[in-house]
Amino acid sequence: MAEKPRLDTTRLQKMAQAYWESAALMAAVELEVFTAIAHGQDTIAAVAKAVGISERNAERLLTVLVAMTLLGREGDRFANAPDVERFLVKGADRYAGPWILFTKPRWSAFGELSKRLRNPEENRLGAYVDFTVEDARRYHAATYSIGMGAARLFSRSVDLNGRKRLLDLGGGSGAYSIVATQTFPGLKAIVLDLPPVTVVADEYIAANNAADRVTTLPGDFTRTEFPQNIDVVVMASNLPQYEPDLIRLVVGKAFASLVPGGEMHLVGETLHDDRRGPLSAALWGLNEAIQHSTGRAHTESEVKSYLQGAGFVDVAVHPFVPGVLSRIAGRKPG
Repeated sequence: MAEKPRLDTTRLQKMAQAYWESAALMAAVELEVFTAIAHGQDTIAAVAKAVGISERNAERLLTVLVAMTLLGREGDRFANAPDVERFLVKGADRYAGPWILFTKPRWSAFGELSKRLRNPEENRLGAYVDFTVEDARRYHAATYSIGMGAARLFSRSVDLNGRKRLLDLGGGSGAYSIVATQTFPGLKAIVLDLPPVTVVADEYIAANNAADRVTTLPGDFTRTEFPQNIDVVVMASNLPQYEPDLIRLVVGKAFASLVPGGEMHLVGETLHDDRRGPLSAALWGLNEAIQHSTGRAHTESEVKSYLQGAGFVDVAVHPFVPGVLSRIAGRKPG
């Protein structure tokens, strides 16, 4: 009979120290290490000089980045991994450095997670209570860097030819609306978000020369009346921020705003129906404890039920970003 593997603490230690890896990645982005390497400053001495740290500290950091497979090494020279080269070199079209640093302001808060879990205080807007224009500007400097990629994926995945009006709920920077109206001639969009956010959305809309196609509607989508005669409703990447009753409320309002035959697409971090993962969705649900919100992670079947309960038909789960986001869509009969 085969002997059972002996248990040890290796797995648990790795999890307990995982924040060291996060810190190394974030420091490399902040110091622009990957940018220096992409520009040919690819030795310890060259990196140290380029980013303004000692050679000793450069050696320490580069050694970790190699071990994390973020860098490759041949002799004394270092090279960015393919995804690092594409997304973490400052100045590149797909630079996502701000997104890598997006959660850093929550670092200390996660350090006191047990205290926050014991705190019974809750509110329905979570992180968006007392949200300011400057908060929105910092927030969407990060989300825009990956939001445009998700928006391009959405417009490749969904055929909106012939659609005239899109309502983008909690649309943030307006990325989905900007790309959709670029992709589908004749489509106009409305971004409904909190007043401080729409100020920032207008800046991104103007920067993309989309003001003739995309407008903003300041409000709270749980309370603000929706425009009518909408062809398409999109709600993207804000699912775990809200409790089931609020999602049902918003989906019901979306159904009422749509023309017969209109469609809703809910793009979000969803759990599998057995609630065993994926980890990303589970963590975004846990993040709501940091914000003291009433939000939580939802399963794919739960989201389908929200749409079906509002009256949508042909409700289905579509792959979007595996392990991160699902797209769950339905159609208003008619």
